[in-house]
Amino acid sequence: MGEKDIKKDINSLTFEEALKKLESNVSSLENGDLGLEEAIRVYEEGIKFSNYLMKKLESAEKKVEELTAKDNNTGEQSLDRRTAARAPLISSLSTKPLEID
Repeated sequence: MGEKDIKKDINSLTFEEALKKLESNVSSLENGDLGLEEAIRVYEEGIKFSNYLMKKLESAEKKVEELTAKDNNTGEQSLDRRTAARAPLISSLSTKPLEID
């Protein structure tokens, strides 16, 4: 499967499906039962899922901001407020670095 096929497959997933796959990858890496080459492949795939999820979250956040601004008849929001709202989402997606003993 080529790089374009992987991106196409990831882009066809829902947010929830991609999150489950990322969680599965993290679990596999944490178990430590993978060989080096497989661990690197799983880690690389996990990064792609993480990037996809971040884009989805940013898109959803932008949509919510647009709807809120439209509802409030104002397009301005505090940057600090947006950053504070994003922090828990970002931290919930972070993965541990690959540790090789």
